Amino acid sequence: MSDLMEDPIAGAHKEAEKKKQPKKARVISESLKKFREISAKAAAGGPPEKIAAQKAKGKLTARERIAYLTDEGSFQEIGLLVESRCTDFGIKDKHIQGDGVVTGFASIGGRKIALFAEDFTQLGGSLGLAHARKIATIMDMALAARMPVIGILDSGGARIQEGVDSLDGYGEIFYRNTKCSGVIPQISIILGPCAGGAVYSPALTDFVFMVKGISNMFVTGPEVVKAATGEEVDFETLGGSMTHASKSGVCHFVANSEQDCFRQVKELLSLLPQSRYEAPAPEETKDPENRKMAILERLCEVDPRRPYRVHHVIWWLSDDHKFLEVHHNYAKNIVTGFIRMGTQVVGVVANNPAHMAGALDINGSDKAARFIRFLNNFNIPILSLVDVPGYWPGVAQEHGGIIRHGAKLLYAYCEATVPKVTLVLRKAYGGAYIAMSSKYMRGDLNFSLPVAEIAVMGPRGAIEILFSKQIKEAKPEDRDALRAKLAAEYSEKFASPYQTASIGSIDEIIEPASARERLIGAFRILSGKRRPGEHEHTGNIPL
Repeated sequence: MSDLMEDPIAGAHKEAEKKKQPKKARVISESLKKFREISAKAAAGGPPEKIAAQKAKGKLTARERIAYLTDEGSFQEIGLLVESRCTDFGIKDKHIQGDGVVTGFASIGGRKIALFAEDFTQLGGSLGLAHARKIATIMDMALAARMPVIGILDSGGARIQEGVDSLDGYGEIFYRNTKCSGVIPQISIILGPCAGGAVYSPALTDFVFMVKGISNMFVTGPEVVKAATGEEVDFETLGGSMTHASKSGVCHFVANSEQDCFRQVKELLSLLPQSRYEAPAPEETKDPENRKMAILERLCEVDPRRPYRVHHVIWWLSDDHKFLEVHHNYAKNIVTGFIRMGTQVVGVVANNPAHMAGALDINGSDKAARFIRFLNNFNIPILSLVDVPGYWPGVAQEHGGIIRHGAKLLYAYCEATVPKVTLVLRKAYGGAYIAMSSKYMRGDLNFSLPVAEIAVMGPRGAIEILFSKQIKEAKPEDRDALRAKLAAEYSEKFASPYQTASIGSIDEIIEPASARERLIGAFRILSGKRRPGEHEHTGNIPL
């Protein structure tokens, strides 16, 4: 036996003495030391003065943005040490690891995502060929792994020093944006300048976020505009967040700060599936399905010409009164966005009588059509809330192509194979009634409220055509009473929901207070209409 076994107490003393002896310093190999130094330098980003300049603009660095957006400790970087192969203008000699973009994988709310974040502190975040290939690699892997891809853009555009290589790099990204379209969700976050060819990648993605005061998008900057056209314009007016949110329609969401922007991105992502091969995950709620809709009872009591914000109806229909509106500032006559009904995600397309009486126009048709195509791509059922007087009249609309743009809405609804449920709230006239997911456009279940008016045109306009002679022949003091009488008779015979229901153009007239329960039930009936991934693949082309 050993001494330790013979004398346990003595053995314990020997062990204690060993612990008292100082530990030898661990020798780190030169190769490991070099690796850590290079990695730390690469992760640090640009030089301190560039980082300070970024902070002075109220902007975060690329890695800070990733940390705010993703789950703590989840980011796994790919391509940390990639450098440009360009040998001109001293680019190669600068040894800029990462080449101005951080790429990798992370999780948001426990869900895997791929992302890239351009680093403005390194060569102004400009895109060279190595930069582009890093982004392309991440997109390829995201497509193969069926996960969303998020791009954080903050770049001076194409890297002039690399010439046509940088333009080729944009081509690689645009191609992948198109191949990913309709397969995995693509989200773009603009947190700085985005100019020239760089703007087209976000435009090809599904959703674009911008932040007031720091985000800009334009094909040609203010100086080029002035030189070419003589127009003087500043960056914010030309391509700021509100310009693109309200005028061009490029931007879907506007935030007050970067942190607010990341919160919105997380909320959106929670409503989306990982890919076309899945459906959005349900979310439990304590909101009862049979909660009564007093607001719709009141709607039945007001003048049909009185405007109201359809948002209130949407809030009351949704679980816990939550509604994430898409394109809030653009084409306000049509409201689009996401809600949950009975725990399941539903996409809403609604006419908004508070703006342009809810009529369809060029921008509204484009806005709704692209949103519908997104919903169809990603297995999200469609709820259409109809209160539409027709198409917005005017020379500008006709010459601007309302026929062509309006046809996009028709095409999107007809093409969609997800469950489609329609509720006519008040009026549904003419071609606009047909366009808003009517029965013979293959709406699955079409309901109306008892006060709905469904007709070729509104009663007041119809009687002026049908009874013009009778009205002219009446005494001037009797004409208003005659018009009211004729309009009431026309409504009863030609615009009544009961008449529409009798010929099967709507499936049922429903009790207003029970609308939430009936609509949830309708979507539940249609839940097996198709399986995710089995539908025909169509990309979400910008309309």
